Amino acid sequence: MSRARDYIPANDAEFNNWFMNLVEYVVEKTSGSPPAWDHIPQRHIVELVAAYEDWRRFYDPTLEPHIPAAVTAKNDARRRAERVIRPFVRRFLHFEPVTNADRTNMRLPQHDIVRTDHTVVPEEVEFNIVIEGIRVVHVHFKVLGAVGHAKPEGYDGAVIVWDVLDAPPADVSALNRHTMASRTPHTLEFPEEERSGTVYVSTAWQNERGILGRWSEIKSAVIP
Repeated sequence: MSRARDYIPANDAEFNNWFMNLVEYVVEKTSGSPPAWDHIPQRHIVELVAAYEDWRRFYDPTLEPHIPAAVTAKNDARRRAERVIRPFVRRFLHFEPVTNADRTNMRLPQHDIVRTDHTVVPEEVEFNIVIEGIRVVHVHFKVLGAVGHAKPEGYDGAVIVWDVLDAPPADVSALNRHTMASRTPHTLEFPEEERSGTVYVSTAWQNERGILGRWSEIKSAVIP
């Protein structure tokens, strides 16, 4: 991605300070009883914190004499971190209850916090789980009621959440694995030890502003 208008600092030292500030701010706002922000599921906060810890693990060795491989490892860690940061910011920090003052403190771009019709995701996902192969299930999805399988115009795709559980979950908050699927079908692969377990899946459309639509029903399948 071009850095010309990117909110993430290009310089590694500046990136580290920026990332640390972001994590500390999010953790502070989502802590307490009640927290100032209660719209971010805990699993996403844990993922953000883990991404920063992973980054520091490989960044710190480059602050002292090091071999070239350390730079490669640090660059890989930064790419992993950005793959967590960008969807987190789009999904949770662009709109209320996060304010422009909050975004200033996190050094993020300002956004119109008034939700208008173009920030609403009216479409719902219709999907099926198809078994094809060992330790693999395929999630075929489309707009509910549509004939074709194209994602809605202006959407990133379908957010798929899933988990292998011993009993049906009460709601989607119990599904701790997630991904963004821009095309259908999307393949979910599982380790050998999860064979014969039951995977539970739900989906929702997400537009380019990071707004999620309504979660689908939760469906399940036995992992082959």
